[in-house]
Amino acid sequence: MTILQEIHKVSKAVAAAQTFFMANPDHMEMKQNLEYYMMMAGVKESDFKDLEAKPHMQEFGLGVSFYNDEEPAAAVVHFERALEEYFLADAECRSLCEGPYDYDGYNYMEYSADLFQSITDHYIQILNCRQNCVHELALQSGQEKPIEDFLPSHFNYLQFAYYNDGNSTKAIECAKTFLLFFPDDEVMNQNLAYYTAVLGEDQAKLISPRENIQSYVKRSLREKKLLFFAYDVFGIPFVDPDTWTPVEVMPKRLQEKQRVERETAARISEEIESLMKEIETLVEEKSKDSTDMSKFVREGGSLLYDGMTVAMNSKSLNGSQRVVVDGFLSADECHQLQILATASAKVGDGYGGKTSPHTPHENFTGVTVYRALKLGQERKVPMRSALLYYNATDKVRRVVASYFRLDTPLHFSYSHLVCRTAIEGKQEGRKDESHSVHVDNCILNAEALMCVKDYPAYTFRDYSAILYLNEDFEGGNFYFTELDAKTVTAEVRPQCGRVVGFSSGSENPHGVKAVTKGRRCAVALWFTLDARHNERERVQADDLVKMLFETELTDLSQEKETQKTEMLSGIDGESEGPPTTEATPAAQEMDLAAPTTAPQDPSATDNPKASQEPLPQPPPSVAALESSGKKTEL
Repeated sequence: MTILQEIHKVSKAVAAAQTFFMANPDHMEMKQNLEYYMMMAGVKESDFKDLEAKPHMQEFGLGVSFYNDEEPAAAVVHFERALEEYFLADAECRSLCEGPYDYDGYNYMEYSADLFQSITDHYIQILNCRQNCVHELALQSGQEKPIEDFLPSHFNYLQFAYYNDGNSTKAIECAKTFLLFFPDDEVMNQNLAYYTAVLGEDQAKLISPRENIQSYVKRSLREKKLLFFAYDVFGIPFVDPDTWTPVEVMPKRLQEKQRVERETAARISEEIESLMKEIETLVEEKSKDSTDMSKFVREGGSLLYDGMTVAMNSKSLNGSQRVVVDGFLSADECHQLQILATASAKVGDGYGGKTSPHTPHENFTGVTVYRALKLGQERKVPMRSALLYYNATDKVRRVVASYFRLDTPLHFSYSHLVCRTAIEGKQEGRKDESHSVHVDNCILNAEALMCVKDYPAYTFRDYSAILYLNEDFEGGNFYFTELDAKTVTAEVRPQCGRVVGFSSGSENPHGVKAVTKGRRCAVALWFTLDARHNERERVQADDLVKMLFETELTDLSQEKETQKTEMLSGIDGESEGPPTTEATPAAQEMDLAAPTTAPQDPSATDNPKASQEPLPQPPPSVAALESSGKKTEL
């Protein structure tokens, strides 16, 4: 941009600055540059253009601009072009989904499936990707969240723009097309009734919704049905990107499961809100410093389980969002998990098969929760130990969420029982570390003192934890540093049942010192607040545990009832089975959100026709969209 300015290509410099600012709206220096360009002689308003703008988004923005300027004819042209560009972009996005199977990080080491399962997994992944195109195409440059109901909103604008342009036929077509997405929208149904009265009912009946949109909706619903089925049966997560999906598309069992999850989240949110109010009251009464209280609010929640103690908090660890908790496991439980690691772990497991992924001076072995449970099911390792592994990791998740007072459910991102063993004869003169300083959700640039949240970093990870299983080794201490990766701020010595928990961002660079003798075992855990990145293997592990232990409980219950019946028969010669009850979960009714519409013109109340003819309702203005919370401001 500066070079362009120096060689007197100011219009291109302005466009470059505008492009950068659109992607980085919080960049103050670039904002100042744009303000400077606005005051320069010869710079035109048309020079301020985004060179990386998506064609369909650019046309949509122009359509909204002309719509707000009450130029319906021009608005119609740009909205129609936006639709053409949208479907070109949609076709391209969907075609890009047809690539090779993504094994989700390092999980390809354990992936084992027959032909039909492989085809199913790959096809479901393609469908998930295609549905996500809705999200991608509705995302504006520099914005984190997409415009909600982006495609339907085109027809919301178009129906009223066509009406204002005197084209009732097209207004009816667009209104009917919008109703394909939201058939119960009250305002749109009122508008359609009015347009029909204007044009005539006989002619209006002959007008159908747009065929390409009918095909789009049918195709989308078919894909959603398959994805919801896979979610219900195989445990493959699917987050619907649309608000217009009919409730009957989702299986009833999945509806009930999500209802329970929503109620649980709402209850937790209420409890947190109540706690926050108590804290606010405490602040007012004690007149404490707000900065200190903000730290108190975010940390220091309940540890949930008896026997646990906070050994070190953020203050003693010289940072923020850090904690060391002791008492998660007993000595016997730590020993069980070490034996499990020896019996079930793969060399280099989880790191592309490399025996020494972080240093040539140590060997690395590991096993995931799902693999341990599968080995337990096959009786290759004790199921008791595999289940201990499963329960211990969930206990850590619960405590991390509670201690840091999270108001959003915490999900597993990846779980791994790992052991690092010092290789004898390779420790002399060693200068490297067991795991060099890094940050869990961004790429650390220690020289620039910054951390970039970009691929290949796992940017969706929000919290991390390590559950230690032993201390009978030399070296291997965990430590935190500043962003320079050199200044150590705190160091933690592993021991059985100790957990180090911390937020995964740039505030917590960390590493592991070299293990110079013996074997260091721990359970490494990463968590996310984004349900879309819920660990697939964890979902499979949940389903496997449910299947195995529900079956055992059912068999045990039947055995007890048989014994009871035989005993009663021996007493009075009669047996009477216990009464049974069936609980059929009711289908949860889901409210389909419709775009907010602007109120009618107040002058309509003075019009004698107002009581006879319902006026068509226009879509909201851009400002109204923002204030309503339904769409993102363009």
